[in-house]
Amino acid sequence: MKEFLKNHRFSIIVALTSIAFYFSFAYNLDRSDFIKLISLYGGLFFMNFRLIQLEKINFWSLASLALLYRLIFLFALPNLSQDFYRFLWDGKLILEGINPYLHKPSELIGNFQGIWTELYKGMGSLSQSNFTSYPPVNQLIFAISALLGGKTILGSVMVMRVLIILADFGILFFGKKLLQRLHLPKHQIFWYILNPFIIIELTGNLHFEGVMLFFLIFSLYLLHKGKWLASAVLLGVSVSVKLIPLIFLPLLWNYFKNNKRTENPDISRLSFKKLLSYYFIVGLTILISFLPFISSEFIANFSSSIALWFQKFEFNASIYYVVRWIGFELKGYNIIATAGKVLAVLTFFIILRLAFLKKNQTMPGLITSMLFGIAAYFFLSTTVHPWYLVTPLLLSVFTKYGFMILWTGLVFLSYYAYSNPEFKENYWLLGIEYFFVFGLLIFEIFRNMYQTKKPVI
Repeated sequence: MKEFLKNHRFSIIVALTSIAFYFSFAYNLDRSDFIKLISLYGGLFFMNFRLIQLEKINFWSLASLALLYRLIFLFALPNLSQDFYRFLWDGKLILEGINPYLHKPSELIGNFQGIWTELYKGMGSLSQSNFTSYPPVNQLIFAISALLGGKTILGSVMVMRVLIILADFGILFFGKKLLQRLHLPKHQIFWYILNPFIIIELTGNLHFEGVMLFFLIFSLYLLHKGKWLASAVLLGVSVSVKLIPLIFLPLLWNYFKNNKRTENPDISRLSFKKLLSYYFIVGLTILISFLPFISSEFIANFSSSIALWFQKFEFNASIYYVVRWIGFELKGYNIIATAGKVLAVLTFFIILRLAFLKKNQTMPGLITSMLFGIAAYFFLSTTVHPWYLVTPLLLSVFTKYGFMILWTGLVFLSYYAYSNPEFKENYWLLGIEYFFVFGLLIFEIFRNMYQTKKPVI
């Protein structure tokens, strides 16, 4: 025991300090206190970055710490996001037999009282006045949480938190197996699982990107094994948790079309015909999940809710803010309605280029294209909430690129907006964030181009 304590003294100190920091973050932090927020987060990020470097051979010790850190948040209400109030509102509507896609909360609040009033006030005016944008599998999770959580908000929050933790450890399980199949170090999965960004934004703030990614990584693992039918079903379920995996569908073109059993000679060769079947199964899975809610009114409401993100909302953007500034200089007003559409089209063309001009016939190549596709999407977006970065972070674990780890370390600078009543962003802080992210990204692109003698994107 003495020898163990001596050899792991620094790691034990880091772990104990992290526990104290996470406890303070969960139970003694107001999001308006930016100095405390960024100090706690910066400390956690640095300490656990070093912890992974020092203890990477002790896989299950790191996994146990990852679970312990998450359990600290079990009895806390999220303090950086109020979205969970809307989650429970939608879930309780389903339990009441009401389609959550057909009504804005502001249209229904007069019919309810008690806990409904608390949920309505908690979600804020933006959520109160808009239709829900959460896909049906996510809605199912909301309903289960509302059902099992009893009559208290905290009870339902605890149920959601347990489900998110289970999803994270599903990612740990299949992520480790996929890394081993790709002959990559299995400890790389801890850049996701032990990242304070993931623990705080998913377990702490109850964002369901982790559940979506569990189905996505499970799908990629099965695809690599040649079990493309089951992979397609899981990818469809992933889309029905969060729509973002739809971006990846075109990238499968060359994986199916040009895959020549180079990764696994024991599986049958993929083909264009199988790709069409894959797309059909993904689409059918999504359609089945939407069937209980589908109607012309649902389609109109859901589409308008999604469109808002491209045409109305602005937060933590990078390239868009430059475009917006140019628009003010040339037009004299905010051009988000036009710029949002143009940037979305540009993202679409970048995805098509990655799909048809990149050789994605191996799983590492496919995942790298997925990483750059989703990164381009966020670089060109008008709104980049911190938890959006969960997807590219996980994908980066299976690649040679580390810029997403840096981005998750800096993205909390955007929370400065919560420190003032006007919800005003600090563009100097955002400049620091994106200066270093783009700097590392450009360096890594040119480094890998030099090593491989091939263009990255």
